Amino acid sequence: MDKIVNRVANSNLKNIDLEDFYLSGERLLFDIKDWLYQGIILKENDFREKVNAYNWSSLEGKYIAFCCTTEAIIPSWAYLLLTTKASPYAKKCIVGNLNLLETVLYTEIITEFDTKSFENKPVIIKGCAHKPIPESAYTLLVSKLLPIAKSIMYGEACSTVPLYKKTETT
Repeated sequence: MDKIVNRVANSNLKNIDLEDFYLSGERLLFDIKDWLYQGIILKENDFREKVNAYNWSSLEGKYIAFCCTTEAIIPSWAYLLLTTKASPYAKKCIVGNLNLLETVLYTEIITEFDTKSFENKPVIIKGCAHKPIPESAYTLLVSKLLPIAKSIMYGEACSTVPLYKKTETT
């Protein structure tokens, strides 16, 4: 009887699963609409009172996306003030939505990602994540791998979509 050989495991294919880079911690959309007069007008004194009364330690270890879901015009200083209060507790603060928060987190991760072990290797970027990985994270990763990888594929080892193959130059 022939022995079953896992050719993928024995190959020099390098797999990257962006789900492995997902940072643990609660994500919170921090909507300031309830801190505005009639939900649309920021009155500085009232806003500062609400900021000072808020229990900022409740944000300990969380990733925060500050936003306003009404049509209010929010001055930049308001988000800056919120950040000064939240930053000592939160892991990260941004202005935007939860998708932008994930984009910022993955941008930082991929920027710092060491690609030396992927030089001149065929790379598979795993798809089908169960965690919220923004599409931009995949494009950032591909851009970072292009100058060094022998080839880049997307999907699973059993069914990949070829994306890039380095051409030999003479």
